[in-house]
Amino acid sequence: MTPETHSDFIADSSDVYRAALRKRSIERRLALSEEVCAQLSKRVCAYLNDRFPQLAGLRVGFCWPVKNEPDLRPLVESWIAAGQDGFTALLPVVLEDGVSLAFRAWAPGCRLIADRYGIPTPDDGEFQIPEALLLPVNAFDAEGYRIGYGGGFFDRTLASLKPKPLSIGVGFELSRVASIHPRPHDVRLDAMVSEAGVFWHA
Repeated sequence: MTPETHSDFIADSSDVYRAALRKRSIERRLALSEEVCAQLSKRVCAYLNDRFPQLAGLRVGFCWPVKNEPDLRPLVESWIAAGQDGFTALLPVVLEDGVSLAFRAWAPGCRLIADRYGIPTPDDGEFQIPEALLLPVNAFDAEGYRIGYGGGFFDRTLASLKPKPLSIGVGFELSRVASIHPRPHDVRLDAMVSEAGVFWHA
């Protein structure tokens, strides 16, 4: 899949341009069959497991898959089963709009509730600080910038955490674009992983 050219969208840095990128990418992802989505997710998980072995010993924040996002749960469950010292799987908790995300531990079978966006999140437990974050993307570019759902939660979270966690975007090549036209508040990812491989950002 080749990056979108600027002619595909309004070639400026307006909200209209970014909203168009987000809408187009989500529509393409939702058009994937369950089988194709599972196959692509498996490739993403394989690259994460092979190229980032340190994740199996860290506090790792990931996201419950929605709208045909890569499903990282099989990989996370394998890390839990491995039982390496230091590993904890974390899911984000939205406390309120305009603030950073919090994170609680997750394991198969733990109690989940739907947050304000209908996404499963742990119902209780102490908040923990992630050492690495696996962030879903609705669009991403070669410079390491991503577009999410427009709430700015992960940008605020990455900007506020000290030390900054390893930030890895996860998505499918259909979401790759020439540029998202980043804004000053956008935080660059350390790396991006798709079914095509791992892409590091200086």
